[in-house]
Amino acid sequence: MDSMESAATANIPKKLKIYVNKSESDKVHVKDDDDDNAGGLWWTLPQLVLTEIFWLLSVKDILNAGLTCRRWYEIANDEYLWKRKFHRHFKTDPCIALKPGAISWKSEYERLTFGIPFVQSQCLKGHVHQVLHVSFSHNGEMFSTCSKDGYVIIWNAGHPCTEKYSQNMKKFNWKYTQYSQFNQSDSLLLVSGVHFGSPHSTSGEIAVFTVDGKVESHLRCRVINRPYDIFGTWFSDQYLISGDLHWLAQMVSTSILWLNKANQEVDSEHVPIMNQLYKFYNRNASSVRAIMMAKCPWLDESNDPLIMANTSDEILESPSDDIEMSEHSLTVQNSVGNPLSHSASLRRAFHISFDDSTPSTSNASLSLNWSLQRSNDSTIHYLDEYRREFTGDSVSDESIDEEEDEPMDASDEYDDMENSIPKYLIFSTGSKTYTPHQIGIKRIRNITFPKKLDPGPSLKERIAAKKAAEQQNQFRDPDPDWWDYEAVADRFDKVDKVIDLHGHIIGMALSPDHRYLYVNTRPWPKNYIITNPLEPPPIAQEIDIHVIDLMTLKRIGNMLRAHKAYTPSTECFFIFLDVCDDYVASGAEDMHAYLWDRYYGISLAKYKHTDVVNSVAFNPKDNEMLVTTSDDFTIKIWRSRAKAKQMNVDASNNSEAFYLKNSEDK
Repeated sequence: MDSMESAATANIPKKLKIYVNKSESDKVHVKDDDDDNAGGLWWTLPQLVLTEIFWLLSVKDILNAGLTCRRWYEIANDEYLWKRKFHRHFKTDPCIALKPGAISWKSEYERLTFGIPFVQSQCLKGHVHQVLHVSFSHNGEMFSTCSKDGYVIIWNAGHPCTEKYSQNMKKFNWKYTQYSQFNQSDSLLLVSGVHFGSPHSTSGEIAVFTVDGKVESHLRCRVINRPYDIFGTWFSDQYLISGDLHWLAQMVSTSILWLNKANQEVDSEHVPIMNQLYKFYNRNASSVRAIMMAKCPWLDESNDPLIMANTSDEILESPSDDIEMSEHSLTVQNSVGNPLSHSASLRRAFHISFDDSTPSTSNASLSLNWSLQRSNDSTIHYLDEYRREFTGDSVSDESIDEEEDEPMDASDEYDDMENSIPKYLIFSTGSKTYTPHQIGIKRIRNITFPKKLDPGPSLKERIAAKKAAEQQNQFRDPDPDWWDYEAVADRFDKVDKVIDLHGHIIGMALSPDHRYLYVNTRPWPKNYIITNPLEPPPIAQEIDIHVIDLMTLKRIGNMLRAHKAYTPSTECFFIFLDVCDDYVASGAEDMHAYLWDRYYGISLAKYKHTDVVNSVAFNPKDNEMLVTTSDDFTIKIWRSRAKAKQMNVDASNNSEAFYLKNSEDK
């Protein structure tokens, strides 16, 4: 069937022919609009009756009927008719208004039918092992993929997609690549990977390569990253954030985030290449993971939610249901998917005896009963305030770029760190157990990066100071009680806001305007009591999606039982999701990727692979292009039916994608 728009705008004849039956004898011909013959009987029908008849027709028949005459054309484009068709077909709440900026209900019906990625235009097989991650450049011209074969491959995004660069990271003693991200100017690519080592090693590394359109891609820097599922992220166009983990006591550690120069080829040893950004306190074997940066141009002192509802130390001590500290997800390297780091190593390293008489709720029947009580609804349910403020592109990437390009006064002592743009540092963490179940948010303020290293006191001065201290019997203080957070709180940076999602966090993504945070979680049983932080609760096989408004730092939407995952908590791995202006997509362990509409919250389609789908990514300049990667070693490119037609892609045998709504109206 041709596009609905082209059908609706076809030439409309002034005369009408109606065929009641296929036989020639039954043909009734109406010469023109005021004919009194039998054909004119149609014109005696009231408008409401004709509209109701059209309502009973399929969409294809409505479009065809609209070509017969002007009156039928008007009915075939009736707004109320298409609103009813839309709500019936996509099973949306009739109270939901038309998406802001949309032309009509008919155009929205067409967008969700012909404009979503649906046709598989290519299946790339450049990797020889499981493909763990995919990410696009901001200009939409490239995307990169990471794999357990140790390679990162950069592809041209135009049709057909072709390989542009590739890097074998095994030459740097990497076991595999797991994550990549382009900087804002699309000139550099951050690649995160896992080192070879013991089975329970958490050591990783970040490498930065040039991808500026030249013949070859060159290495710019390498930075240690621990644990490896911090992943790393760009702080600005030329600076990136990495992590390190130091154990302070049994099940107590500190996560240190470092700010690093992307280009570390300096002329002098007195020029710094890294600087400490934050130092966070971790309890119960947790740590910071999956860091990301959100640029918040709307944020200022007049509407800062952290000022209106400031979270303090009590959050770390007695977290509520919705607000807590953050945690690191620790899991064993599994044969499939993106393994989080070191659950098994923690459970083996710490030999702690817990009171066996303490009642435990982690039994199979509880998990099963909890799972059976969940709803089968796969719609994202938003609070009303989300749709009231939804514009689709309220803060575009271009507006963010414009703010970045504004000239700023450069200091002689510090590099320009874009402090004029308000930012949030976002990460997953925990406080009850080592698996990540909380979102941590830190407001970034007045970051500086020195241009020269402070040499500190000379050797002679240090010796003199040591002797003076010995004479005054000022010996080093004994180690503090690291288990008592209040006693050591002044040594660490505070997390400004924590949101407890009561489940294992396995994926996070920002909307294009950085206003909303979408989170994949595998929920815990309701009211589950954790008695041993090294034994996390059982997790559901269903993946929930939570939506957090970064302007208010509140949850404003969630979807239950959306897609599936089967691995237990100790082997759970990242399932990456992605958000564009119009849609949300996510991988799943049930060998499919899934697509939802952002505004209406409805599930639209699923995309078939033959193994776990680890990651998905939209082209930021073309919402009708989606890339999915899987443990089946493949990278699949999906385009809309309209784009497939423009590219002469054969869509007749498209058995890899499936609509999730009724097709009775088509």
